[in-house]
Amino acid sequence: MQSSELEGAEPAARQAETERYEPGSDADFERLYRNTYRRIVGTLITIVRDVSTAEDCAQETYERAYRGWAKWRPDAPVEAWLHRIAINVAISDRRYQRLRQAGEVIRRLGRPAPGADPAVVAERSVMVQALKKLPPKQAAALVLRHYHGYTNREIAAALDVPEQTVASRLAAARKHLQVVLGS
Repeated sequence: MQSSELEGAEPAARQAETERYEPGSDADFERLYRNTYRRIVGTLITIVRDVSTAEDCAQETYERAYRGWAKWRPDAPVEAWLHRIAINVAISDRRYQRLRQAGEVIRRLGRPAPGADPAVVAERSVMVQALKKLPPKQAAALVLRHYHGYTNREIAAALDVPEQTVASRLAAARKHLQVVLGS
């Protein structure tokens, strides 16, 4: 090939970028499809690592692109827009495949044997039994503090009491629990 031929030759991607497309034009979309299909599929193959899946993703890409074709704005290269759609389709496909594989593993393993009811287990726990022996106001302050992680100020607002009252209830509840639990 001579140097004059090289100077005039443009890569296909650059050539597609310089072509003019009219948003919403069926003829232009058909031309866009013909000009970009192989590159889109090539990109998709590298992402999904399977030719037939890449072709399925390409079909979905062009379907989505066609639905949005009238809204496409030529302020960015049309092929970049198509690649963005294709990559999103491929990512969604990979996510779906992983979920499907996880579902197959779960089906293969079967349902686990029914365990004890968590509510019954909690009711039988030593801590729950000790909490039941606390006065309700102390138990409420203790649960809000240590189970839900609220600050004394938040507990005071929730219970509509002064912060000092919350501190007193928490101290009394801890003292009571130490006696009951023998710690």
